[in-house]
Amino acid sequence: MIHPLIRACMYRIGLTGNIACGKSTVVAMLQELGAAVCDADAVVHQVQAPDGSAYLPIVEAFGLEIVHNQTLGQPINRQALGQIVFADQAQLRRLEALVHPAVRQHILAWLETQQQLRTKVVVIDAIKLIESGYPAMCDAVWVVSADPAIQLARLIEHRGMSEAEALLRINAQNSQADKIAVADVVIDNSGSLADARRQVEQAFLAIQRHD
Repeated sequence: MIHPLIRACMYRIGLTGNIACGKSTVVAMLQELGAAVCDADAVVHQVQAPDGSAYLPIVEAFGLEIVHNQTLGQPINRQALGQIVFADQAQLRRLEALVHPAVRQHILAWLETQQQLRTKVVVIDAIKLIESGYPAMCDAVWVVSADPAIQLARLIEHRGMSEAEALLRINAQNSQADKIAVADVVIDNSGSLADARRQVEQAFLAIQRHD
């Protein structure tokens, strides 16, 4: 069911994919094709900033140890917070319960603005798209997938993580299979950039046919 504030006039893609599957690459391709994109991770940064609505609740929940210089009003140290939540699913759920309502409110406002602008195709880009209930706002769910070995290699080679840290990040997320099970479109990003682009363009063309 699509949220009542967001009616017709535009096609809504919910885009997700686990870490190092190449979701950002697919986002860039969709933007080149003319889609407007809301990056939920960027919104998370905004609500966690010192002037964001989730900042104080997070600090109260996890302590000043997660704040730079352990000083209230300083930015949250995402690495310190990540070490806590990625090692403990209960703590991760606790963080998400504080952050997701603020992010959802921001996304709904963005969608309403895009509707007023008569944008034809919009994308909600979110790792936690399915878990956060965003598919209810969308016409289709797109999942970007990749072979697990490629995920691991990308995290080590491109993000400088140790193998242990990379595996911790991968294992903290719901499985790719769970996401693919509810997908309308799956982009397999295990291969070349050209292959990924072909899949994206093919799926985007199908939207035009839908219209």
